[in-house]
Amino acid sequence: MTIEQISVFLENKPGRLAEITKILGDAGIDLRAMSLADTADFGVLRLMVDNPKRTLELLQSSGCVVSATQVLAVRIADRPGSLAAVLAVLADAKISVEYAYASITRNKENAYVIFRVDDNDRALAAFGESGIKAASAAELFNGK
Repeated sequence: MTIEQISVFLENKPGRLAEITKILGDAGIDLRAMSLADTADFGVLRLMVDNPKRTLELLQSSGCVVSATQVLAVRIADRPGSLAAVLAVLADAKISVEYAYASITRNKENAYVIFRVDDNDRALAAFGESGIKAASAAELFNGK
């Protein structure tokens, strides 16, 4: 299963990230994970939120350039080597990782890693064959 990720294109200027997070916070949007990558002129903010549709509406109405992307999330044990094992499954299946970032959980034993890969279906199949379960949005937000 895939999870919807929101990407926001931001001008590289002081306070812009604060504006975005305030809009979301004021609307009661729960933010579970984020990644920010930048270039000299703009940044790409990637968000895992509890209400992607509402987030898109809010940010678009605020003049932001936003998009939604289907990504994968995997729960891993919070111990050395766990991420390497998941990445080995993708590498063995010849699946390219475009980017990845992590999210904490309410359970201190685990973490979540969010992946954008070149083929979600093949990645899900490879995970299934190796016993790795993709996380749902509900699990990411509720730990269930």
